[in-house]
Amino acid sequence: MKTDSIETTAETLTSEEIQKINAYWRAANYLSVGQLYLRDNPLLREPLKLEHIKNMLLGHWGTTPGQNFIYTHLNRVIKKYDLDMIYISGPGHGGPAVVAGTYLEGTYSDVYPSVSQDEEGLKKLFKQFSYPGGISSHASPQTPGSIHEGGELGYSLSHSFGAVLDNPNLIVACVVGDGEAETGPLATAWHSNKFINPFTDGTVLPILHLNGYKISNPTVLARISHQELEQLFKGYGYTPYFVEGEEPETMHQTMAAVLDEAIEQIKQIKQAAKDGNAERPRWPMIVLRSPKGWTGPKEIDGHKIEGNFRSHQVPLAVSGSTPPENLHLLETWLKSYKPEELFDEKGKLMPELAALAPEGEKRMGANPNANGGFLLRDLRLPDFRDYAEHVNAPGSPGEGDTHVMGKFLRDVIKHNEDKRNFRIFGPDETVSNRLEAIFETTNRQWEADTVDADEFLQPNGMVMEMLSEHQCEGWLEGYLLTGRHGLFNCYEAFIHIVDSMFNQHAKWLKATLELPWRAKIASLNILLTSTVWRQDHNGFTHQDPGFMDHVVNKKANIVRVYLAPDANCLLSIIDHCLRSRHYVNVIIAAKHPAPQWLTIEQAIEHCTRGIGIWSFASNDQDCEPDLIMACAGDVPTLETLAAVSIMREHLPELKIRVVNVVDLFKLQKSSEHTHGMSDRDYDALFTKDKPVVFAFHGYPWLVHRLTYNRVNNNNIHVRGYKEEGTITTSFDMTVLNEMDRFHLVMDAIDRLPQTGSRGVYLKQLLTDKLTQHRHYINENGKDMDEILNWKWDLEA
Repeated sequence: MKTDSIETTAETLTSEEIQKINAYWRAANYLSVGQLYLRDNPLLREPLKLEHIKNMLLGHWGTTPGQNFIYTHLNRVIKKYDLDMIYISGPGHGGPAVVAGTYLEGTYSDVYPSVSQDEEGLKKLFKQFSYPGGISSHASPQTPGSIHEGGELGYSLSHSFGAVLDNPNLIVACVVGDGEAETGPLATAWHSNKFINPFTDGTVLPILHLNGYKISNPTVLARISHQELEQLFKGYGYTPYFVEGEEPETMHQTMAAVLDEAIEQIKQIKQAAKDGNAERPRWPMIVLRSPKGWTGPKEIDGHKIEGNFRSHQVPLAVSGSTPPENLHLLETWLKSYKPEELFDEKGKLMPELAALAPEGEKRMGANPNANGGFLLRDLRLPDFRDYAEHVNAPGSPGEGDTHVMGKFLRDVIKHNEDKRNFRIFGPDETVSNRLEAIFETTNRQWEADTVDADEFLQPNGMVMEMLSEHQCEGWLEGYLLTGRHGLFNCYEAFIHIVDSMFNQHAKWLKATLELPWRAKIASLNILLTSTVWRQDHNGFTHQDPGFMDHVVNKKANIVRVYLAPDANCLLSIIDHCLRSRHYVNVIIAAKHPAPQWLTIEQAIEHCTRGIGIWSFASNDQDCEPDLIMACAGDVPTLETLAAVSIMREHLPELKIRVVNVVDLFKLQKSSEHTHGMSDRDYDALFTKDKPVVFAFHGYPWLVHRLTYNRVNNNNIHVRGYKEEGTITTSFDMTVLNEMDRFHLVMDAIDRLPQTGSRGVYLKQLLTDKLTQHRHYINENGKDMDEILNWKWDLEA
């Protein structure tokens, strides 16, 4: 055994223990092969026939035996050291191993009593795998003990480190596939050890599973020298231990010795932290190098299988169209595990083998941390009304919406600091996003070196920042999945980096809603600021409001999108989102000083409705409107109200209704989204036949998509972002995308022929204003005073 500096010479296991552990591993491998192939005759009590084989053979074998090996050995150390441990399967499609492990320990049958601990239960276990109406081939939400579905690679370590934050007794055994290790998120995630406080947090035990191949290519980490690999992980700050080989007895002995050494090292680190040792520890990690498809067929049709990429999926084809000897090869493979020695006459695991698994909640499939909704406790939230902006009249000056919310979040942390169950996550943008008030009560968690000029760093802070959106999202997901609360703040344009992660988490939430034994978890709250309309100094690269378009693809009972027009609305929104369960809440808000429109009482009413007429800006109270001016988002709201003020001055005979949208899904039909509006309510707001000029925060077509089947859809004209803008002034961003007040008024005039000659002259005046604007900013480098100093001063 090669390790950092430790050589194990004494035998950790007796020959009897090796025999039992090997038998348990054989049982897990047998169950795994059975899941891939069998729909009947689960214990081979009769000769194997084609009718016992599934018609479609789906799944992955290559990673499975190595994971079964790991799971078996983790059971031993859980019992020996009375550990609180969960298992994360990082390699793609590792489902057969996790299902086998949880079935053998009894958890699977506890959750699904019909999949019983007997021959009939084995038959159901086998048949359901990758089968219509059954379960998928990865460690899906349907699998007890799973908080990570490995269908998409790269996030196992991120989820693991998030799970152990503020969870000091938990150990997460995270199996990292060597293919997975080539992804950007996973490669970055090794650095998460610089953020873990050994006193207040738990432990991640990474186990890099080197089996040599991806789908058809060798893996990078499997093809570098042992010395280079060891140096790599020492450089990452770990103490690496190596378990390498393929001979079972030697591998069992080595794995047992390494795991004991790793657990003892973890205990020493934790004790040193309790004793006040502030030195950053070198946490243990394990490299398991074993053949891909270990214990499977050595060769098929002249091709190497075990230890080769050909073992990645289902290595042996068996059907009516394959050679008859393939059926015999499969039977030989299955019988090589000697199932008659593993299961009694009823099909239950032999009692001396079953005794190797932990009991009760110590079983990795039954650990409450892997069903975190049962551990979830409500946050103690301060009254958000106490943080409200004072609004004397619509258009009162504001100091920045997220700046106001930061004070509320500061006290959310303070109110829950004894529980340590709420964290802020973000890619080094918390101050930039004007949430700096948070640092009045906590700091960024940080275990690496510091210098005197650093700010807001401490070993046990409640803010997690790393310049990787992947890590922030992954940490937060792991934190939520194990029963805590949090918020992810990010620049709007760069949230796309985690599009796929959001997608997978939304799917997880959707799937778990259909599982009564899974408890609901806290919502994934994503705050997007530094938005498209205020990127005057960053320019085109920082402009993209399209995350909303991605979010609306998900199931209606999972996703929510809120656009805050001012600080008081934002306070109402964040309070609601932090109380919610099992959603992805996307909140889009401004960070720059901007006008404030609603008092806190008005904001609560407006946000509760999600959409509504702003009476103070409308003048159609006693008649039908000529025009609907709609808006969603802070800058669209500002420009809409400025446009209304122009029309009210120059075209006073027009009856205008202003509709503001906070909850984006209000635009959909109630039959499509639980927050949607009925046709009657929608038509009452937008009418059936009047023109609607809609200023929208994002891409215009999203509004059309949400309203496509409304009666008045043909009369809706949407202005939003259309990929225009660079380093320029704030107002010019709206001009370049034709969402400014002048273009909005011209759009209205084009749809109101009754404005006649007055409309023509006003349109010409506004065209000249746009020309003046262009000359002025090019000369002065700032917006015109009439833009910068504009105030709302009208009453309905």
